[in-house]
Amino acid sequence: MAALTDPAVVVESAVREKRRRRLSPKLVVGLVICGGITLFGIVGPFFVGDPQKVDNIGLTPPGSGHLLGTTQTGQDVFAQLAYATRGSLLIGLTVGLAALALAAIFGVIGAYAGGWVDEAFSLFSNVMLVLPGLPLMIVISSYVQNKGVWLVAGVLALTSWAGCARVLRAVTLSVRNRDYVAAARVSGERTWRILCVEILPNLVPILVSLFVFSVIGAILGEAGLAFIGLGASNSWTWGTMLFWAGNGLALRLGALWWFVPPGVLITLFGAGLAMINFSIDEIVNPKLRDQTRRTRRGWKASKEQIAVAEEATK
Repeated sequence: MAALTDPAVVVESAVREKRRRRLSPKLVVGLVICGGITLFGIVGPFFVGDPQKVDNIGLTPPGSGHLLGTTQTGQDVFAQLAYATRGSLLIGLTVGLAALALAAIFGVIGAYAGGWVDEAFSLFSNVMLVLPGLPLMIVISSYVQNKGVWLVAGVLALTSWAGCARVLRAVTLSVRNRDYVAAARVSGERTWRILCVEILPNLVPILVSLFVFSVIGAILGEAGLAFIGLGASNSWTWGTMLFWAGNGLALRLGALWWFVPPGVLITLFGAGLAMINFSIDEIVNPKLRDQTRRTRRGWKASKEQIAVAEEATK
């Protein structure tokens, strides 16, 4: 009791609580990057012209009238980038939500129900886990000529939820055996209330992390499919911009302004989401945050030791 009332202990506890509530720099940077790109994708198309408008000023470098130059057929790259950002974000959000919903149904509900329901859901998840997205998209492309954004998003969502379902199933199996869940079950609480009130709040950090991971995978997957000509054929995305830049020999012609902007946005958005994901992991597990701080202090101490050694050798 004396230790609990010691002023030094109280001050140290207050300092730790303040540090725990402080926003992580990675989280702030990630939110700024992703928020800026999202705002550009939402607002940008309202302030640019038609991205498909052809002009006779092909491969014009960035300058007056064309902020990011033009393509080989005179199309404005900045206008394409604005519409492509909206299209890629739409695919990422759609796939993330759909994959999260499917993962929650087959992972959480199946694990809580147990028995043959869990076995059937687990078997279906394992089948979908080994279903490759690229061959499926190739088969669909052979039958569908005009592939829209929703078709590409549907294929990506169909082939990306099974891994998340396995993670949620493992966590749910651990949570459903805890005392407060058993008490709620014995007291006669309905199944949907136990799932929504007792189990899902414990899964929120994992759900958010899986959603971020699904969005990253969807954007990169769509960009890869579009780059080889299997993406959405009637809309603009970052992948379709890279596809047309590759077909137009942008790299050979030195038109860096044509293919660098979509590549940079893909990299920045992926890095921003990764920072948010790392920050969520640190919030969920404070030991990771403390370990990161210890590592930083170790780096700082090592730099100081190197500086002292260099001074001694002079």
